[in-house]
Amino acid sequence: MTVPLSHGLVARRSGPLSGTARVPGDKSVSHRAVMLGGLAIGETVVHGLLEGEDVLATAAAMAALGATVTTPDAPGAPWRICGVGVGGLAEPACVLDLGNSGTSARLLSGLLATAPIFSVLTGDASLTRRPMRRVTEPLSRMGAEFLTRSGDRLPMAIKGAPLPVPIDYVLPVASAQVKSAVLLAGLNTPGETTVIERTPTRDHSERMLRQFGAEIRCEPADDGGEAITIAGHPELAGRTVRVPGDISSAAFPLVAAAIVPGSEVVLQGVGLNPRRTGLIACLEEMGADLTVTPDPGAEDEPVGTLTVRGGPLVGIDVPPERTPSMIDEYPVLMVAAACAAGTTRMAGIGELRVKESDRIATMAAGLAACGVKLEVEPDAMVIHGTGRPPAGGATVATALDHRIAMSFLVLGLVADAPVAVDDAAPIATSFPGFVELMGGLGADLSAPSVPSASAAGPGGAP
Repeated sequence: MTVPLSHGLVARRSGPLSGTARVPGDKSVSHRAVMLGGLAIGETVVHGLLEGEDVLATAAAMAALGATVTTPDAPGAPWRICGVGVGGLAEPACVLDLGNSGTSARLLSGLLATAPIFSVLTGDASLTRRPMRRVTEPLSRMGAEFLTRSGDRLPMAIKGAPLPVPIDYVLPVASAQVKSAVLLAGLNTPGETTVIERTPTRDHSERMLRQFGAEIRCEPADDGGEAITIAGHPELAGRTVRVPGDISSAAFPLVAAAIVPGSEVVLQGVGLNPRRTGLIACLEEMGADLTVTPDPGAEDEPVGTLTVRGGPLVGIDVPPERTPSMIDEYPVLMVAAACAAGTTRMAGIGELRVKESDRIATMAAGLAACGVKLEVEPDAMVIHGTGRPPAGGATVATALDHRIAMSFLVLGLVADAPVAVDDAAPIATSFPGFVELMGGLGADLSAPSVPSASAAGPGGAP
């Protein structure tokens, strides 16, 4: 199925979804594999790398910084990266354009902060609206200098510290990206750099740093939480990385199958990192018919198979402490909640306001336009499900947010009337092949027959 995503998409009520599929490689793991491969001595071979626009932006940036990045010569072949060694990054000849990728911007800021070179980062209309102070504040303490637009936004110039200093940094909010930026900066910093997190966040950086040969330890912090310490100036060695399927991408066919009656979908090779499985816990609490089968032979990151069957769901209270383990899955969880019987309360989700879009406002506007009853608070959303599909019938403004677009397309598979999204092009940033995969399972996704005159965005329904 080939559909011009830039012209939007329409999802219509489908029959039961069925089949077996594999989602693309994990975006978080892919970014880190490219970056650490670019710092390692020798060749790194990456199997299953996500070839989405975000990861390709990271690969282009690492090539501009001196790494040799060889793209596959055949479908399914691995990527190969020859690194420059810790401390070996070269000054780029041009501005590093990171497209829509906030992960690229924040993690590369960490690498560049302690490299004695000058660089400039920029991105698309969405990325240049996102604040960077969360990473520039701790990295400035290490000696880097940053020059940004008003509001700490990209484009951003970075003058790396010629003599970086290690720090102990307590994360003010749970953020794997900020944690990772500081740890990556610590690679080219003498002594030990420590990040303390009160709430556990995804630990892909810690796992992969250790696999490449970094000296990193995780210990209980003195007054609660965990202290992650990295020793500076390790010699990282190239290795083979096998990227698991992205659970954040699996979330869309997973929820679709759970809410479309009669469905049975099997998703193979999905990453099951215990700090990424909050959505699975929520769906199980909502009564979803979901089976998780771990792969005993998985390397580095836990991997397994998810089998889900369609059936009734009930509303739940999602605990705030679960947020870091499913921060990217809340939009599609809101879709599940809209179809469940009873009220679902999601608190402690203020971080959604500083993602690719203000996901609380954007989802609330789109859901309301589709007939869903809800209430919004600064860091919470309450959705009142009726136990049946919502009315639908809206065209939703996605605010250039890939997860918003995919979430409303999932909703359209059960809604009484079709649901459209104004621009599906951003889906390629994280889930190339989304339309083909969903179509193969039986989803009815197509281009709109005529251009939409208006759309529902954060300002309200059309």
